[in-house]
Amino acid sequence: MTIPNTDRLVPPALSVLRIVSAYLLIQHGSAKLFGFPHVAFFDNLQLVSLLGAAGVLEFFGGILLLIGLFTRPVAFVLSGQLAFAYFIGHASKGFVLTPSLNQGEAAVLFSFVFLFIAAAGAGPWSIDAWRRRPVHAPTPADAAA
Repeated sequence: MTIPNTDRLVPPALSVLRIVSAYLLIQHGSAKLFGFPHVAFFDNLQLVSLLGAAGVLEFFGGILLLIGLFTRPVAFVLSGQLAFAYFIGHASKGFVLTPSLNQGEAAVLFSFVFLFIAAAGAGPWSIDAWRRRPVHAPTPADAAA
C-alpha cells in the first residue's frame, strides 16, 4: 500500500536531510578546530595534520552544505573525505566490515549520505536552487504596475 501524494514531500525531505547532516558535520569540524563541543581527543590537534585537514573540510564544507551552495561537488568531496577517514582512522581498529565495532559508523553513514546528496542535489531549500531559478524578464504588464 502506498500513501497518496507523498511524492511532493521528497524535495523538501532532501533539503532537511542535507541541512541536518551538515549541522552535525559542522559540529564534528568545530570540535576539531575550535574545541567546541569539547572532545578531549582533539585538545592538542595540529591544524597541519590529517585530523586538522578533516576539521577544515568538515567545518567549512558543512557550512556550504548547510546553506546549499556548491552542494554537489562539496558533498562529493566530503563523501570521499569521510570514506578516507573511515579507512584510515577506524577500519584499522577491527574488521573492516564491522563499523559498529570500530567506532566508524558515523563516518560510514556520513559518507553515504553525502554521496547520495552529491547525486541528488541540494533540494529546493538551498542557494543552489535559488541560483537555478528562471530569471523573470520584465513584461509590459510589469512596467505598467
